[in-house]
Amino acid sequence: MNDQVRETMLAEAAMAALRRGDATVALATLREMADPPAMLMAQACNRGGDLDGEAAALRRILDSDMRNLPALLGMGQNALRRGDERGSISWFRAALAQAAATGAPPPLQPLLQQAQASIAQSSQRFEDHLSAAIRDLPPLPRIAHATDLLLGKRDLYLQQPSMFYFPGLPQRAFYEREEFDWVAPMEAMTDAIVDELTAVRAKEAEFAPYVQTSADRPAPNNPLRDDPSWGALYFWQNGAPVEENACRCPAVMAALAHAPMPVIDSRSPIALWSLLKPGTHIQPHHGLLNTRLICHLPLLVPDDCALRVGAETRAWRKGEMLIFDDSIEHEAWNRSQETRVVLLFEVWRPEIGVEEREALTRLFQAIDAFGPAQVDNGG
Repeated sequence: MNDQVRETMLAEAAMAALRRGDATVALATLREMADPPAMLMAQACNRGGDLDGEAAALRRILDSDMRNLPALLGMGQNALRRGDERGSISWFRAALAQAAATGAPPPLQPLLQQAQASIAQSSQRFEDHLSAAIRDLPPLPRIAHATDLLLGKRDLYLQQPSMFYFPGLPQRAFYEREEFDWVAPMEAMTDAIVDELTAVRAKEAEFAPYVQTSADRPAPNNPLRDDPSWGALYFWQNGAPVEENACRCPAVMAALAHAPMPVIDSRSPIALWSLLKPGTHIQPHHGLLNTRLICHLPLLVPDDCALRVGAETRAWRKGEMLIFDDSIEHEAWNRSQETRVVLLFEVWRPEIGVEEREALTRLFQAIDAFGPAQVDNGG
């Protein structure tokens, strides 16, 4: 009898022993083999209560195929039987990710469901454990935020500008209106601006699309491209005033004079009425820069309209400035039956000092002088 035939006969005998439920004989038979099948050895060790042997056999499989789904599930079950709950969760998450990526055969579905249930139970126990540790502390928003991130209850959103990243700035989605002394004077002019808006819309109900296709650039990948459902009427555009609109809306221009808007040739300031028609949804996106904040002075704000920046969602309220970092993923929607309009403009980030603002101004002007400026369809 040659070695190959002998190995095959021993493997078949081991499988037969496992089917009979005789793990002792199966293990003894496998140990007679020069190179026993790793999964068969893992199954025999599992049924025989040899957790170390099972783990060693499963590792053999994963050493050559790190995404082997049965082996990943087996390692999770092995860790769970050892009392290593956190280890089991790591293996189960890897198995579920692999199943989501490549699919899983029907026989493995019950094991995947068990893995999901084990993760859910462990997550709840971990949350209860952490909550008990800080239960007697006063409310601390940053601790609560960090704990939610740890538990996977919130996603982590960071600045990801599409054109230029300035390092060292705080990762804040929203800034509060009370932090800026120029906000109150602008808010006090809300009614005058609304009067101008009403007069303009009486003659010009339809604004130009906010996102437009340019003849000399690739079309932007935006479902609202060339769609006036997201409309814009500019007062400052590409760093210059739009004279016609500036002349008929003096209250808007006077209000904007309060804000520390960047002044960069052919780029800034930008200021406009941003209009969202009923049922319009601005999809999640990132702005060009993290050196600025985007400001919304709400003018027409029906119910069921909101802005999400990162993990936080805020509703607009007439005359109350919303200030946010548009380099963090954000989206907006109007689920009402009426039109929403805000006065949108940009200001320098307050953490950027005078010298750095001057340097950034020169840098942006040099970037634009080198070639056509990138169209700013953030908002």
